[in-house]
Amino acid sequence: MNASTADPRTWLTGHLEALCACDSTSGAEDVLLRPLLTLLEELGAAVLEQPVALGRTNVLATWGHPRVLFSTHLDTVPPYGPPRLEGEVLCGRGACDAKGQIVAQLGAVRRLLAEGTEGLAWLGVVGEETDSAGARVALGLADRLGGLRVLINGEPTDLKLATGQRGAQHLRLACTGRAAHSGSPERGHDAAWPLLDWLRRLRELPGRMDPELGPEVWNLGLLQAGAALNAVPASARADLLVRPVPGSTFLAEARRLAPPEGSLEVCLDEPPDRYPAIPGFEHAPMPFGSDAPTLRALVPDRTVVLAGPGSIAVAHTPEEHLSLADLEAGVDLNHRLARAFLPA
Repeated sequence: MNASTADPRTWLTGHLEALCACDSTSGAEDVLLRPLLTLLEELGAAVLEQPVALGRTNVLATWGHPRVLFSTHLDTVPPYGPPRLEGEVLCGRGACDAKGQIVAQLGAVRRLLAEGTEGLAWLGVVGEETDSAGARVALGLADRLGGLRVLINGEPTDLKLATGQRGAQHLRLACTGRAAHSGSPERGHDAAWPLLDWLRRLRELPGRMDPELGPEVWNLGLLQAGAALNAVPASARADLLVRPVPGSTFLAEARRLAPPEGSLEVCLDEPPDRYPAIPGFEHAPMPFGSDAPTLRALVPDRTVVLAGPGSIAVAHTPEEHLSLADLEAGVDLNHRLARAFLPA
């Protein structure tokens, strides 16, 4: 496909289909390198490949001395589903999260280059859906990006700019007991019941709301107890994912409400983050996390935008899709955002 002669929709659709045809589930992102590097070569980019782990490579593309950095992630969640074009909608894994972001951002770069604009960069990182390893390693590129004015991080936000994002806390609640035969439960101490009572008390806590980031929520993701049906459980464990807002007291309350046989381990604790308002753009709270809090450290004054086409409501689902109209609107959005930070 010729970058200079293909009409915009054909160019966008062709590249999105090519990227979505690659199963780049987290841990195997390098499958995406061939079509991605072909696309960047079309656009005349200077490309740096940054190894993160075996089969996992970050990609940095630059055009001149970067002032605006576009970024998104190369990995997708399982299970993989190949792309299919249904009328004016591209369906399949990665359509909006986040291969549609790649194409919308590079479509904006294509337009800016055609206008004679440089000072651009694009960064694709691995592992956003799992360990954010790519974002952490990408901070080593700071010496190549010292003149940045903004990071535009792509995620499906329905074309609105995120007001920020809630934090992330992985809390592991555990209770200990004493095993016994199920026929004589009085000889043991069931670890499951105090854990369930602990969780019930947490469910009764009043919810906290932040006007910019939305409600504080938590999810009981894993619940385990015992080793056999006919034995009193000697241990029980619950893993919670909490999305705290500023001023959260959830962790303190969880500790306060613990039973005598209970213990609490904080496995992950990422604080909430607020993003600046950009005049002329619509803003809204977003219910998900991203690499933006880490990657904004690449910008000297930490200015960051989190935005892109598509809806988080269909990301990670069998119905993941992106309409071609939204893809084109994503190009327009990224083009406008870049222009807001580039010299007139």
